[in-house]
Amino acid sequence: MKDRVFIIDGSSYLYRAYHAMPPLSTSKGQPTGAIKGVTNMLMTLKKDSEGSPIIVVFDAKGKTFRSEIYKEYKANRPPMPDDLREQLEPLKEICKAIGFPLIEISGVEA
Repeated sequence: MKDRVFIIDGSSYLYRAYHAMPPLSTSKGQPTGAIKGVTNMLMTLKKDSEGSPIIVVFDAKGKTFRSEIYKEYKANRPPMPDDLREQLEPLKEICKAIGFPLIEISGVEA
């Protein structure tokens, strides 16, 4: 069925993979576990999607409109771990290289 479009919450996939995968890294020590996990999930979806478009959406940096409306929104959430943050930009580059369009809108969560 090709009349579908898959819109994927890349930020959610990233955290999900980070907590599910072992702490993998390159020979230079760059963490890669979350990258591998997200890439595996996206490639499985691509294989199963029968040619339907897949768009990956990431949370933008900074405050969202929700936190402007309600100051306590995610106020107690810890910051993104450094070893996860290091994987974000390489993951975006991999998504682009595979051909997945990326969306990231300032002030909006995925």
